[in-house]
Amino acid sequence: MKGRIFRSFPIGPFTIIPEGETAATGIPVILGRKGAFGSGEHETTIACLEELPRVAGISGATVLDLGSGTGILAIAAARLGAACTVALDNDFQAAVSCAENVSLNDLEGRIVSICGELACLAASSFDLVLANSYADLLLVLAPDMVAITRPGGTLILSGIPIQEKFEVQLAFQRRGCILRDSRIGEEYVTFVMEQQGMKSESNNITPAVAQLPATPQQ
Repeated sequence: MKGRIFRSFPIGPFTIIPEGETAATGIPVILGRKGAFGSGEHETTIACLEELPRVAGISGATVLDLGSGTGILAIAAARLGAACTVALDNDFQAAVSCAENVSLNDLEGRIVSICGELACLAASSFDLVLANSYADLLLVLAPDMVAITRPGGTLILSGIPIQEKFEVQLAFQRRGCILRDSRIGEEYVTFVMEQQGMKSESNNITPAVAQLPATPQQ
């Protein structure tokens, strides 16, 4: 399997660094070279990374990175002071890649990588939910995403094609969210929503968490 070939580059306050290199400036987010998952250059990832530092109360927060891929957003949230982050992806190789990147960043105690569906976290709740995904998936998962976001919590939604932005926006607003900010890129929209209308019944993220091994089984 070919690995990613990239050099360090800045996004907002962060510097994305390939494994084995160092950078003198920025908040470091180290990514391994193995695998086919991206290294953060896509406009939707850039939008999420630029919005993260603007989230009030992220220091000490509990965070869900839904569809985590390499774990770049989970790692960035932890670098900003998030106390506990769950990185969830239904692709096993993505979840393993995320676990490896978490290890590269020495964040094993603050980020857990899970291979599974959102339903496995139904008993959990989060201060911040990150979802850089597909519009059709966001529409399907909107009720569950709002339900696991604590009242007053934030959802950052990206991967939404411009032509589908109103449908996604309305799906979350109908469930009690309000739009705090939006960013329109070349092809995609990113929304920052606040959960106001639906209460989550749990403050515990522990029961549903089962950590993946840091390296793939041979």
